[in-house]
Amino acid sequence: MRSEARFGNALKRLREIANVTQEDFGLVSSRTYISTIERGLKSPTLGKIEQLADVLGVHPLTLLTVAYMDRFTPKDIEQTTTTLRAQLLEVLSEN
Repeated sequence: MRSEARFGNALKRLREIANVTQEDFGLVSSRTYISTIERGLKSPTLGKIEQLADVLGVHPLTLLTVAYMDRFTPKDIEQTTTTLRAQLLEVLSEN
């Protein structure tokens, strides 16, 4: 699956969980733009990802992580967050 489609699926999934409509993004994006992202036709910038996550009430990394997770079992979430934590700590230790 293309990264645009993965991100669009994640945005739609989190939007539905948060009970947020495409129109609720009105202060940061048009409904049409949200729709094109959800259909995998456009990729948002990092700044836009921050704005979208803010509307959803999640951290931007949550939105990106959901885009790259294939399954959502507690075990899969634990494995993903463990890997992410280890990689971030490794980056931190190199500074």
